[in-house]
Amino acid sequence: MAELRHVLFVDDEMPMRVSVEQWLRLAGFAVEAFETPEPALARLAPDFPGILVTDVRMPRTDGLTVLGQALERDGDLPVILVTGHGDVAMAVEAMRRGAYDFIEKPFEPERLTEVIRRACEKRRLVLENRGLRRQVSGRGIEGRLVGTSRAMQDLRREVLELAATSASVLIHGETGSGKEVAARCLHDFGPRARGAFVAVNGGAIPESMAESELFGHEPGAFTGAAQRRVGRIEHADGGTLFLDEVESIPAAIQLKLLRALQERSIERLGSNKAVAVDIRIVAASKVDLLEASDAGRFRADLYYRLNVAELHIPPLRARGEDIPLLFDFFAAEFAALHGREPRPLEPVDIDALLAHDWPGNVRELRNLTERHVLTLGRGGVAALLRRRPMGEAETGRRSLPEQVDAYEKRLIEQALERCRGDIKAVIDLLGIPRRTLNEKMARHGLERQAFLAR
Repeated sequence: MAELRHVLFVDDEMPMRVSVEQWLRLAGFAVEAFETPEPALARLAPDFPGILVTDVRMPRTDGLTVLGQALERDGDLPVILVTGHGDVAMAVEAMRRGAYDFIEKPFEPERLTEVIRRACEKRRLVLENRGLRRQVSGRGIEGRLVGTSRAMQDLRREVLELAATSASVLIHGETGSGKEVAARCLHDFGPRARGAFVAVNGGAIPESMAESELFGHEPGAFTGAAQRRVGRIEHADGGTLFLDEVESIPAAIQLKLLRALQERSIERLGSNKAVAVDIRIVAASKVDLLEASDAGRFRADLYYRLNVAELHIPPLRARGEDIPLLFDFFAAEFAALHGREPRPLEPVDIDALLAHDWPGNVRELRNLTERHVLTLGRGGVAALLRRRPMGEAETGRRSLPEQVDAYEKRLIEQALERCRGDIKAVIDLLGIPRRTLNEKMARHGLERQAFLAR
């Protein structure tokens, strides 16, 4: 979901309305300002893509009443109260009743902007998670972790058992095997489903930004830190924090993360004030994290803190009976998305799917299925497997010699496809002797007849 910046502002004093509206518009927000709360409340559909900011003291009502009416329409709506000096007690009571925050007059415009920005980010995460839950409404866990194999039946049972708890879970699995899908199921089928699911990829965060990204920072914490930033951990408060590729998190951040889990609080960069957080941690790794901790590449104490319970996602090649089922599942999804008619698999297609070793696992199969739907299956699945782009398949489980070998096989396959099985043309294209080509084709199990002009 794109950044959310819609604000409803209620204040009975025109100078305040005009100045706040102008300031927020200059800060990049879309603002609707109202003299009374009724028209603002009328805008609050359950999925209103924004927040409400309201004055506490107004002629015919007060902030607590407006807060209650707003939360009746959407209990997750961030409501910010603007209070006078004598209204702090009311503001505290409003926080107890579910207000997001309050700001006391007179206030610096920058302070209001920062509170609103944080509230908008919270709203974005809530709406994003609602959308994800709608996508799976009416679809049980069988529609998320698809497969009839014993391995997938066991996995679904384990996920549902763990979803009912708040235990930290460590998910093991190869790249593309479905670790994030399992993590989302742990969230969506558990008591934290109404909270945010916040995913962080440890391998995608530059080391210099890791602390700020996870823990947030205060203004002036470092050069360029002009405003407060709420970190991903704080955004996950009340929900689930998913740490993918947790093995890639820098050592210094591992220590701070361990402390946060132990103390159930965080400190933003540039602050020594503890902020309480209530989160469930689900971590995932494509390497043996115990081995990494034994070798000193990952903190052993953090490993044991994360590994209260564990899940193992089977690689796709280990559950061949699920491959045609998954293909049909994805084909129906993409046919509906692209307005195409799904085509049934031919026996030769099933053979090709089962013969492939799927180094990219379910992600690779999903990608192949979409291309099959978009090309209306021209040439069949076998042809798509031969023509798949270099580097598309994930290589997380394979050694360098295995990757080189697979690369060589794809080069020869593509040359044979391009030359339609004409061996002389393939020799000229690849620049290798015929004997070498014959040896390599035999080693890779490639037969000229499969590539003849058709």
